[in-house]
Amino acid sequence: MVRQLNAVVKFEHYFLCADSSRHRYITEEINKIEKGNITATIFSYRELCVATSNFNPENMLGEGGFGRVYSGNIEGTNQVVAVKQLDRNGFQGNREFLVEVLMLSLLSHPHLVNLVGYCADGDQRILVYEHMVNGSLEDHLLDLAPGRTALDWNTRMKIARGAAKGLEFLHEAANPPVIYRDFKASNILLDKVSMQNCQILDLQSLVRQGIRLMFPPGFGVVFLEIITGKRVTDNSRPMEEQIG
Repeated sequence: MVRQLNAVVKFEHYFLCADSSRHRYITEEINKIEKGNITATIFSYRELCVATSNFNPENMLGEGGFGRVYSGNIEGTNQVVAVKQLDRNGFQGNREFLVEVLMLSLLSHPHLVNLVGYCADGDQRILVYEHMVNGSLEDHLLDLAPGRTALDWNTRMKIARGAAKGLEFLHEAANPPVIYRDFKASNILLDKVSMQNCQILDLQSLVRQGIRLMFPPGFGVVFLEIITGKRVTDNSRPMEEQIG
C-alpha cells in the first residue's frame, strides 16, 4: 500500500502539462497502479448525467470550493450516490481529483464514506461517493427549526466515537498519514466522516499552506458542539464577540 500511495507524489509534475492530454493520462495511470486493488468504478459522463437528471439543480446537495455535489441514482443498480462534479477551471481541483481517486480507492474504514467510482471523460472531473441519505450531524443538531428534537445523548456519543475512529485511522494508521482538512459537523454523515477534502501528508507545499491558511475546526471544537448542541461561533455578532 505504501508503494501505491507514494505513486501519487510522482504524478505532481503532470499537472503542469497541457489540459488536452491530462485527462487521458489520469485514467491510464489510475488503471495501472495495482489495478486489482482499486475497486472504484469508471463511469461515463453520460451515465452520470442520467443518474443526476443532467445535474439538475434540484438534485444539488451542496457546493464547496472544489465544485458541486448532486444526489444521483445509478441506472441498472438503483444505487443512491453523491456525485461530486469538480470545477473544471480550478488548477487545485485537478490535483484534488487525482489524489482523491488514488487515495480513496486504497483507504477503507468502517467510519469513512466510500468512493464508488469516478469519471474522467474529456475535461470532466467527477467523483461518485456512497450517499448518506440521512444527512449530516449539522442537520440533526445545530440551528434546528422550532419543534424539532435534537439528537439524544447516546446517539451524540456514538457519532463522536465513530468520527474519532475515522480520524485516528487517517492520521495514525494510514501509511503515509492522511490530513483531513475539513472536519466539521456538516461533514459528519451519520457516524461516518466525509473524506471530500483529504490530502496526503506533505504531498506538496500547497497542502501545508492550505492547512495554515484554512485552519479547520478541530475535533475538540466539533465535540464541544456535540455536547452543547450549539455552534461554537455566532456569525451574527460582531467579530470580537463571535466565539461562544
